[in-house]
Amino acid sequence: MLEIIYNKLYSHFGPQHWWPVTEKGKLNPEYSGGPKNERQQLEVCFGTILAQNTSWKNAEKAIVELNKNNLINIKKILKIKNKKLAQIIKSSGYYNQKAKKLKNFCDFLSKNYDGKISLLLNNNAEELKKKLISINGIGQETADSIILYAAKKPVFVVDAYTKRILNRIGYKETEYNKLQTLFAKNLPNSERLFNEYHALLVELGKGICKKQPLCGKCPVSRCCGYYEAVSLKRD
Repeated sequence: MLEIIYNKLYSHFGPQHWWPVTEKGKLNPEYSGGPKNERQQLEVCFGTILAQNTSWKNAEKAIVELNKNNLINIKKILKIKNKKLAQIIKSSGYYNQKAKKLKNFCDFLSKNYDGKISLLLNNNAEELKKKLISINGIGQETADSIILYAAKKPVFVVDAYTKRILNRIGYKETEYNKLQTLFAKNLPNSERLFNEYHALLVELGKGICKKQPLCGKCPVSRCCGYYEAVSLKRD
């Protein structure tokens, strides 16, 4: 069933080109195959923190401001005052907390990996997740986003959209690890597939499978228990 859903989503939406990163000399993140160097890896990590509890559009604005201030840099993040950093990333919401989280992340890298993001990301996925969630402000979803999009290791990111969509389709499990295992057991262990699938679910959740779903526009409605239940009530 999960493969059928993926194929329908991909056919409907097409490739999502995720995660966008900033190329040299530019300010706005754009998709170019994902991060290719340490600066871009660090930008993805910052982006996963900035995107917590907000839209990518708001997080992207904050990344642009960080770029304008040359702050995709561990030493500079640690040096800048919290209040000033918070104002720079204000568009991302919860900016005071996120400023602290960015500093916590950079402090961890500085103390444990000599400020080299590549050394952290070289850990295997299981060990990397343990290290990431030990950082104050990094939860499971953020950690898995870093593992998938910055380290390019195969792990499925389970976010609120994923939970909502799966629940409506008919998967009643809500616990993070069990939902993650569901994807791992039923799909090939592929970083590219997990990347694309998660991005497609986000696109479906944002535009169609919203809190008030637009079932008539949904490309996977025929696989969906929620759609069937609504149709039966109408009949």
